[in-house]
Amino acid sequence: MRKLGLIGGMSWVSTRTYYEHINRIVQQRQGRRSSAPLLIDSLDFAQLYALRTEDDWQRATEILSASARRLEAAGAEALIIGANSMHRVYDEVSKAVAIPILHIADCVGAQMQADGVRSAALLGTRNVMVEGFYRRRLVARGVDLTPPDMSNVEQLDSIIYEELMVGRVTRNAERALKTMITIIQQNGVEAVVLACTELEMVVDTDANVLPIYDSARIHSQAAADWILADVPAVENAAA
Repeated sequence: MRKLGLIGGMSWVSTRTYYEHINRIVQQRQGRRSSAPLLIDSLDFAQLYALRTEDDWQRATEILSASARRLEAAGAEALIIGANSMHRVYDEVSKAVAIPILHIADCVGAQMQADGVRSAALLGTRNVMVEGFYRRRLVARGVDLTPPDMSNVEQLDSIIYEELMVGRVTRNAERALKTMITIIQQNGVEAVVLACTELEMVVDTDANVLPIYDSARIHSQAAADWILADVPAVENAAA
């Protein structure tokens, strides 16, 4: 198996999710005693919280670039950034290393394109929903994205930053997300993208009124596929 580096800590909750998803996939394919060869650099999220100004984002670029270089120096052969919003600085971080970085929106877009999805709504943090860095990559895959509902933007920012990123799950958050997705479905949209790695905590991705594209799961699947790309499948591994 190939060694993958994970830039994590944004938040620790999503890093836990990545670790679990990737290892479960490796275990299913390679046997119950197998686990993924991962290098994790868990950053201090307090330094990367609620970035607003260009100076804030420049600081984030420097922090993530330094993390990428540490992981490359430690032997990682490819990287993932365990957060949707931090892909705003993907281009700059990718220039800091000589190894590939798997872009979360490209992974989501490829899956939606393969499934023939033509229209979708993004749910995530403010910068993911409003700015173009994430949306452009899905549109390039033929997915027509609905304009962000600004009332949802405000509510989601509060739920994500004040609750989910500190590991807190509430019934109010679950009801809020269910209402948002129901309204999206009533508006004739084909699918929903959970463009925040913590949202799976309050959304039942397997039982909903619309197909749910969970970015954390899809990114983890792509990461596991990369780790196992040169490894023959083991028969009856799941058993």
